[in-house]
Amino acid sequence: MERMEQTINRGIFTGVGVGPGDPELLTYRAVRCLQESPVLAIPQSGGERELALDIIRPHVDLNEKILLPLSFPMNRNVSQLREVHLEQAQKIRTYLDQGLNVALPNLGDVSIYSTFTYVKKPLEEWGYSVEMIPGIPSFCAVAARLGQTLVDGNQPLHILPSSYLKSKEALHLPGTKVLMKPRKELSGVLRMLTEEGLLEQASMVQNCGLSDESVYETLTPDTQPEAGYFTTFVIREER
Repeated sequence: MERMEQTINRGIFTGVGVGPGDPELLTYRAVRCLQESPVLAIPQSGGERELALDIIRPHVDLNEKILLPLSFPMNRNVSQLREVHLEQAQKIRTYLDQGLNVALPNLGDVSIYSTFTYVKKPLEEWGYSVEMIPGIPSFCAVAARLGQTLVDGNQPLHILPSSYLKSKEALHLPGTKVLMKPRKELSGVLRMLTEEGLLEQASMVQNCGLSDESVYETLTPDTQPEAGYFTTFVIREER
């Protein structure tokens, strides 16, 4: 892949964590960057539904912005995804070459299972300046909504993408387990927790901070929530 020499007239690409859904959880730094960036790259996928754009609307005047939609299909074909990510990075590159800063509002934090990372790598390899602004991770907001601490003392914390959970052994790691992004496998996760005797230790929040938020402080074999991409499980270690 080509490497381009950085020049002073090229824009900066910034990934901006906008939190899990509640606009009040945006940081001052995130709002300032979004307000000052002339171009906003907006992820569009089956999971995000342009939710990041909805989160920032109360704080950022979008009428003055260039909105650049970026398509990120939800499939697991590595080679196809790589091509798509390069195409989206090329779209961002067009504006950076005009000396315009581009900000990408990203759900949660930009370092955790983020859409931002898909275009970060190629842009860095092409020699563009890339910056990151952290946001509140969804599982931290979920713990606060549940009124729980995630870990105490020297307990470990394990963040697991439940849609890719292949081994039940991970569910028995010491400390607290967080299962994120179950997609269509929600019923399978509930069944697995039941089979492993972990259901009573688990809590769940769907769409944390959004108008259709659902909170399950306890789960039972009869729990039948609707499948949702923005579902987070917290499994506390039994004491």
